Amino acid sequence: MKSSWIIFFFPVVFTSCQWMSAQLPNEQELLEEELNKIDWTKVDTYPSVASCDSIFDETARKTCFFDYITAALEENLRVDTLRGTFATLDTLKVLVTIQADAQVSLSLYQLNDSLKQQLKSVDSLLVEKSKKFHELSPATKRGVPVTSQFILPLVLHKQ
Repeated sequence: MKSSWIIFFFPVVFTSCQWMSAQLPNEQELLEEELNKIDWTKVDTYPSVASCDSIFDETARKTCFFDYITAALEENLRVDTLRGTFATLDTLKVLVTIQADAQVSLSLYQLNDSLKQQLKSVDSLLVEKSKKFHELSPATKRGVPVTSQFILPLVLHKQ
C-alpha cells in the first residue's frame, strides 16, 4: 500500500507544478495589442474654455468650444480690418492648432487666389490673434494633454 502511494504521489507532485504555472504573456505583444486598440484620430475630451467646462454632455461642450473660438476670432478680425479687397472671398478657412501646453497657433488652411497677394498681412494678423487665447485647456487622450488641430471657417464681414 505504501508503495502504491509513492508511485501515485511522486508523479502528481512533479507534474502538478506544470499545470499551475501559467505562461506569462509577452510584454511587447501586450503593448502592441493595447496600442492597436487605441483610436489615435480621436481625443477623449476636446479642448475647452472655462465657460464650457460646466457642461457635462461631450457634444454640447464641443459645440460650446467651437462657438466660443469662432465668435472670438470673428470679433477680433472685425476689429482689425484687412487692407485690400477680397473679390469673391466671404469665408476664410483657418487651421487652429492647440498644443498640449495650451499654446494656440493659427494659420490659413486653403489659400484662394485673391488672398495670395495679402498672405503676409493675414498671417501676421493670425499670429497676433493667436496670442490672445491663453485661457484654453488642451484636448486629452487617456488623461494626457495632446495636440489637436481643426479647421475653422470664419465668415468675413465686408464693410
